[in-house]
Amino acid sequence: MSTSPRLVSKPPGRRSGHQAFVLREDPGGSGDYFVLLVDSAHHSGLVLPGGSAEQDELPHLAARRHLETQTGLVLPLRTILTVDYSPAAELPEALDFVYAGGVVTSRQAGAVRPHQPPADIRALHWVPQPKLHRVMADDQHRRVEDAWDAWEHGAGLPLLVRGVPVPVG
Repeated sequence: MSTSPRLVSKPPGRRSGHQAFVLREDPGGSGDYFVLLVDSAHHSGLVLPGGSAEQDELPHLAARRHLETQTGLVLPLRTILTVDYSPAAELPEALDFVYAGGVVTSRQAGAVRPHQPPADIRALHWVPQPKLHRVMADDQHRRVEDAWDAWEHGAGLPLLVRGVPVPVG
């Protein structure tokens, strides 16, 4: 049995954010997809559902917890579509991970409407791709566009925990 030495006595001040990229087909039958966004009191413009991880919380479970709390959806999140690095400015530097939530059914999408989100979430919105730039801040829009591109091309990174793929569920 090997033990790992403690390599860092004081961890760096870096945030990690964990968001879910969830789509639904246009209920109007156009064949287009809409992405689920939240109107958060903490951001200007709409953002993906998500937030920070708690200490010792697995990253995908942080994204799943925030997704459920903010929208009522419970989805398996195990593929990372994009990672966004934000240097320190007004906030500590950050790594934001966007996880693939997949395409939800009409029934699942319908469950979002009656869900009561926390007080800091003002509203939930399904937004088509061509309108994203109008409702999101530039950095958030670029993150979503990158995630969308990865999703469309089947790209993404599997999430590993200590070298082992995270199971579905």
